[in-house]
Amino acid sequence: MTGNPAPALAESAPVRLAEPVTRVLVVDDEPTVRRSIARMLLSRGMEVLTAEDGAAALDLLDRERVDVALVDLMMPNVGGLDLLARAKAKGNDVEIIMMTAFGDVETAVNAVRSGAYHFLTKPFRSNDEVVVTVLKAAERRKLVDRAHMLEQKLEQEKFGELIGNSSTMREVYRLAVGVAPTSSTVLILGESGTGKELTARAIHQNSPRSSRPFVAVNCSAIPVELVESELFGHVRGAFTGATATREGLFEAANRGTIFLDEVGDLPALAQVKLLRVLQEGEIKRVGSNETRLVDVRVVAATNVDLRQRIADGKFREDLFYRLNVVAIDLPPLRARREDIPLLAYHFLQKYASRTGRDIKKISPDAMRLLQTQPWPGNVRELENAIEHAVVFCRKDTILPSDLPFGKKPASVVPETAANGGGALDATLSDLPYREAKQQAIAAFEQAYFQSVLSRSGGNVSEAARQSGLDRSNFRRAARRAGVNSR
Repeated sequence: MTGNPAPALAESAPVRLAEPVTRVLVVDDEPTVRRSIARMLLSRGMEVLTAEDGAAALDLLDRERVDVALVDLMMPNVGGLDLLARAKAKGNDVEIIMMTAFGDVETAVNAVRSGAYHFLTKPFRSNDEVVVTVLKAAERRKLVDRAHMLEQKLEQEKFGELIGNSSTMREVYRLAVGVAPTSSTVLILGESGTGKELTARAIHQNSPRSSRPFVAVNCSAIPVELVESELFGHVRGAFTGATATREGLFEAANRGTIFLDEVGDLPALAQVKLLRVLQEGEIKRVGSNETRLVDVRVVAATNVDLRQRIADGKFREDLFYRLNVVAIDLPPLRARREDIPLLAYHFLQKYASRTGRDIKKISPDAMRLLQTQPWPGNVRELENAIEHAVVFCRKDTILPSDLPFGKKPASVVPETAANGGGALDATLSDLPYREAKQQAIAAFEQAYFQSVLSRSGGNVSEAARQSGLDRSNFRRAARRAGVNSR
């Protein structure tokens, strides 16, 4: 390298501060320009390296970690465009800002299209213009690095699609990894939305049966009179409407895995037949005396207390012990709040990618809000909240106002007036009648469904019973109110 360094600045050697905000490489063939920019950035608390041309800069990038490079477009030997192309080809993790004379703006714009972060025209309008541009580029670099770090962390701290590093989730992983290679029956316990089906799928995918079918069945969603036919099949004429012989879901899952969700809702006769499958590996289609052999691994799940159902005479004790060979208890989200940032960023990546949105982070205030929610709907509710935020976010960062609960609905609780009457919340009284009525109804419905789901511990069937609605209508009404009930 050539050129006379400024007294406080050695060429190509990093000038280290106690706590550097970011590392910047200044590349320009004019020594005075290099020193001037370097001093400007040093005065703003940055760590600075310098190089006189593209070749020297590429050598430095191979040896040093650099967040941002300020690169002159027109230099001898290796110019700015060549440096950009070679740095990108090598996969150097650096944000490049082009510096150019006014007449070369079109070339600089093309450089941005080729991967440069931005460009600045010389002479600079102000020092602040340079500093702000560098800081924004550094922030982008940090966001990309954070995304990469989270991706690596997610790979290390997940089992299938289950994500978390809390002690309770590590115990879940230990049990799931241990039982996956076997054919043992597994009973997964946990509230709605904790990931019971994801756990079952992960066990299947890590088992010798992974290339065979995985059949998921929601036992509570099948009409009682059709449960046996759905699970075990039927022959033609077995009942009204049985116009053809049909295999059941156990036969469809042969040599694979069947996941029986909400197994506690199975009617008594279906429980007897399920016990027979677990004991003997045999089924009989409805209306047939022919015995059929099936090789199916059973993974069952429930969000109710099966021991209590046994005490109430609603579930067979012998079936419980057949299902409960290995029990995996999934914790509710409120019991593992330390996993919320990992989960939130996982869902952010998922939905930002799916929608093509350039959203890379969650603001500290939004994250604090996420970590203080009660989450009656657990991980599924968190996923819905992040999807909602991605839809409504208008910048590159999710803010509290982008979250579904970021803006509380106007209160509809009447205040007791001095005369014993009720006074409507002032927020609503400022609105036209129709709009106030709509907001009041919406707020009431949201609060109602959240409350009844919370009382039932997230059990949708129980919440529907308490509300006097059937399960399907309850879920539709809750969804319209913006409350997740899946």
